[in-house]
Order: sequence, then structure tokens, then C-alpha cells
Amino acid sequence: MPTIFDTSRRYIKDLGPNERVEGIFTINNAQLGKTRQDKPYLRCLISDKTGEVSGRMWSIEEALFRKLPTEGFVWLEGETQPYQGELQLIIHSIERTEPSAEQMRDLLPTTTGDIEAMFAEVATILGSLRHPGVRALGETYLEDEALMTAFRAAPAAKSMHHAYLGGLLEHTLNLLRLARAVCPLYPKLNQDLVLMGLFLHDLGKTRELAYDRAFGYTERGELIGHIVEGAIMLHDKSQQMMATKGLRLPPGALTVLQHIVLSHHGVPEYGAPKVPMTPEALLVSMLDNIDAKMAMAITAARPDEAKAYDLGGNFTERLWALDTKLYRPDPLGQ
Repeated sequence: MPTIFDTSRRYIKDLGPNERVEGIFTINNAQLGKTRQDKPYLRCLISDKTGEVSGRMWSIEEALFRKLPTEGFVWLEGETQPYQGELQLIIHSIERTEPSAEQMRDLLPTTTGDIEAMFAEVATILGSLRHPGVRALGETYLEDEALMTAFRAAPAAKSMHHAYLGGLLEHTLNLLRLARAVCPLYPKLNQDLVLMGLFLHDLGKTRELAYDRAFGYTERGELIGHIVEGAIMLHDKSQQMMATKGLRLPPGALTVLQHIVLSHHGVPEYGAPKVPMTPEALLVSMLDNIDAKMAMAITAARPDEAKAYDLGGNFTERLWALDTKLYRPDPLGQ
């Protein structure tokens, strides 16, 4: 396999049509399809830290497909071509590979935000909680250095929204900011429960997701998942708070906070063990849905960095998580 040097690397965001591509990339959602002639072909998503492109290999032996990771890293050679206003990558050769630490920096996306500043803002918001027991619970989490290190580093998802290093922290802070804007409109809501619930809702992803290599799931993530993990973690932290701080939550508060964690996906079809059954749980679920879907929509339709080539397509590819394709132009944009 040829040696790939950073100085010669072509990033996905810079690729144009009919361009030869060669190098190490991340592969996601690798599947074996069948052509109209009933021959196997590879369909997948190919990405680096700058973006993602659909990949196709029209002739592939099933034995080679079985050697490829479903989610992982590959060396490939191929060429780009325009297709319905989008760029796709036609793969000629491909093989599994393990990138070096230096090459990993070209492959895994990272938040553009200031991680330490974002974390400091989260800590400030938790420190502003009015109820002493809930505030002490927040302090108990913040004092867990290993957990908070993971919280600052983890993506919010493997591939859906905020799928980059630091994404979980960024997503959580967005939600806390949203809640502080929305809660005053509904004064009968308990803002402390909403804010703490939002801080807790995805913390289980620090144990669900693997992000030191390609983004994927840990064994515990596959077997337990971040929703139940978060509820377990909350029970353990409440016990720790009582032992170290001599404080306990009021009767029912732990159950209500666990309910927020367990119901934040909204409906069983999306993995929620329970549907939201308190006003605070309902708001947490809706705010989480807003931030996740807006992140997906803006990333797809209005990315931070424009593509190097405009292929004239006004619509994105169909986004299965949104069940639609998106119209890109802003008619009022300057």
C-alpha cells in the first residue's frame, strides 16, 4: 500500500468531479448491494475530518467485502463523478487499514468551539441551580475527573448529529442555553429539573461510544446503551453525593430525573424505554430533538465550509434521519 503523506492529502471538501482519489479514509455503513444484473456491489459512506461522500464499488467479490470493516478505516483508490447534483466516489480498489496517530488527525472531525470555554459555561450553569440538593448532584458529576474528561472529548453520536470530538459537550451546552431561554416563558416548569435533566440526558454516551479510533459502539454501548447507562449512572452519583456531601435529593426527585433520562428519545420507536410523563421531561425531549435535527439540517444544507465545486444541485441527498432531502439555497442570503 502506498505511503500517504499529509502534505499531499486531498480532503473531501476540496474534491471536484472526475478527480482521482487515493488515500486513507473512514468508511461507514458499508453494505453489500445487488445490481440489476444481480451482481454484488459495495455501497458506503467515505469520510475524513472535512466531510463525507457516498461511495460505490460496482464490482466487488463477497470475500473482499467480508474483509472490510462496516465502520472503520480503509485505503482506497478511485475517482469522483457528479451524480444528480452531488459528488460520489467510484471505488476501484479498497482494503482495510489501520492509520497512524498522525493520519488519525486527518480523519476524525473535531468541534470548532473552544472546549474549555464551553465546559466552563456548563459548569457555571450547573452552579446556578437553585435547589441545594440538585446543585450538589451537579457538583458530584463535575468532580469526577475521568467522566468529565470523557464528556469534553466524546461525540454526541456515531454519525447522526454533532458526530465529532467535543460534539457531546457542544450539544449539551446548546440545550442548556435553549432551556434558559425557554423556561421563563413557562414559569410553572421547574427549571432546575430541566437543566439538570439536559446535562444528564446523554452522559451515558461517554460509555456507549468508542471515539479513540473510528466512531463506533463499545460492548457496553451495544448491550446497555446510553439511555439506560445514564439512569444507572444517576443512581450511583446520587448515592455518592449522600456519602461525600451528606445531602440527598428530595423524595421523588431522583425518580423524576431518571425518568427524564429514560424518556428523552420521546417514543419507543426511537429507543425510549418510557414516553415523557412530566412537563419537564417533555421539554427536555423536545429541545433535544430540536438541537439534534437542526444540527443535521444545517450540516447537510449549510455547512461551515463551502464545497470546492458547485455541481448545481439545490437539494441534498435524502437524509433518512429527517425522512426528506433538504433545499439548500437561502433566498434572502447575502
